[in-house]
Order: sequence, then C-alpha cells, then structure tokens
Amino acid sequence: MRQVEILITAPMMPSVVEALDEAFVLHRLWEHSDPGELLRTIGPSIRGVATTTLFGRVDSGLLDQLPALEIVASFGVGYDNVDVAAAAERGVVVTNTPGVLDDEVADLTVGLLIATLRQIPQADRFVREGRWTEGPFPLSSTLRGRRIGMVGLGNIGKAVARRLAAFGVPIAYHARSRQPGVALDYYPTITALAEASDVLIVLVPGGAATKHLIDGNVLAALGPNGVLINVSRGSVVDQRALIAALQSGAILSAGLDVYEDEPRVPRELMEMSNVVLLPHIGSASVETRDAMGALVVENLRSWFERGTPMTPVAEVRHLVG
Repeated sequence: MRQVEILITAPMMPSVVEALDEAFVLHRLWEHSDPGELLRTIGPSIRGVATTTLFGRVDSGLLDQLPALEIVASFGVGYDNVDVAAAAERGVVVTNTPGVLDDEVADLTVGLLIATLRQIPQADRFVREGRWTEGPFPLSSTLRGRRIGMVGLGNIGKAVARRLAAFGVPIAYHARSRQPGVALDYYPTITALAEASDVLIVLVPGGAATKHLIDGNVLAALGPNGVLINVSRGSVVDQRALIAALQSGAILSAGLDVYEDEPRVPRELMEMSNVVLLPHIGSASVETRDAMGALVVENLRSWFERGTPMTPVAEVRHLVG
C-alpha cells in the first residue's frame, strides 16, 4: 500500500496529512504553482484522492485526468463538492465522513437558534461598546411557545430534534417521504411546513436537487414572526430572497452558518442587526475535526488494504457490494 499514489486537493489538518504521508505516496496539489502541469505528470498514477467539502472540487474535468483513480475520500458529511454521478460512471468509489460530526453540528444548531432568538451576539457587542451605561438592552424574542419546522430529518436532523424536545417545543418536519417510526408531525411540502412553523431549521444536503429549496414563497409562508436557521449548505437558500425578506420584515430574523459564495458574505447581511452570522463552523471543534480526518484516512486505507471503504455514499454502494 505504501506505493499507492494519492492526491490531496487542499490543505487539511496536519494529523491527516501526516497519516496519509505515512501510508501512501502523497501529492499535495495546492503546493504547486502549476497544478495543471502536475496533473499531466502524475495524473495517470493517482489511485486515490483526499478532498474537502469547501475546497478542491472533484468534477468530471479532474476525473478525466486521473484514469487510474479508484476512490475519492471527502472530508465532511456533505459531498456536493464531488461529481458523484461522474465518479460512479467511471467506477470510482466516493466516501464521506458521516456520524462522527452529528452531535457537534446538532449542538451548534441549537446554540445558533438560541443566539438568534435571544440576540446573544448583539448583547455581547452592546456590553463591549459601553452602551449598557446608557440604558438596558432591548427585549428579545423567545424560544418559548415556538413551533419548530425541520427541513430534512437525517441523522443530524434527528439529533437536533432530540435536543429541542427537551425545551418542550412542538417539532414537525418535511422530508422526501414520511419516515417510519418517527413520532413527529410530517408535512408533504416545505411551504406547508413553513406555514405551520415559527422556526425553520434547514438540514438537507447541497447540490442541484436542493438549490434554492428555501425561496421567497417559503419565507413568505414562514411569516413576520418567523426565524430561519441554515446549517446545511448556502445553496439551499435563495440568498437574495432571504435578504429581501429580512429587509422588508417578511421574516423576523435568521441565523446562518453557510452562504452561497463562501467565504464572501453579502454586505447587506453583515449590516443587519437581526441576523447572526457564523463562518461555517458547524463541525469545527478540534475533537470532531480530528475524528473526521481520521475517517478520511481510514476510508483510503481500508479500500487499498481490503477493497471495502468504511463509509461509501449511497450513490456508489453498488460498486462495493
């Protein structure tokens, strides 16, 4: 296995790079001034790729330059950075890092919801700017009595729902179909869920199938007391429609961890006092990122040692039996 050549498309944590370097012949794409020339030189020898959800898209153009490629190991639970259909057509296995980040993202989601409702970052700035001596901080909204709508109820969504159940708030969900064994109200459309909710929490994968799933119509259905929380992918929300809804009062507020063109965040959002903005940190704790990185390495090692990846994505499971 030590002679297997692996391409890593973007920087990862030192522990990941070191582990890959120990196990494989590792080529660091980002370190080369002419990546195209590097790929022309080493492309035919590359059998594995390590990549991340935020950098280094693996599309058909890159796949065409890697004719010996067997596996793409992506760092993150989402994998819209990989053209999975193109990979599957070529017999290339794709893996992600599910499970190890579910609780971390769920914790962050609940924290972002409370921070948005109770205006915790705004209150922090209020104190730091010395404004408390001028008078009390304005009253905030509350989680009490709110109806929570979950858009998507995968592993992370279920973890969020379990946490919110402790707050005694009603929870409903929308997914592609009703999930067996789930004792939550189900709505067949997102618009119907939004109409029945005061908070809409978005937890679905990115990609073409979910692009602008949350549009102006959904936001209008959520209403002027509504709160949007997005910790999935920026592409899932029509960002211009969201800005318009926040500016007009069509919804009350939003808590965002993701954006359509990261790391570029629209000036309009940054200037709003009714929005809490995070820099895509849903899984960004040392412990969780270490576990995710270890799973990237283990997927590659398992494939080349035993021919069985640890966590293949659904679209390629037919390739691994």
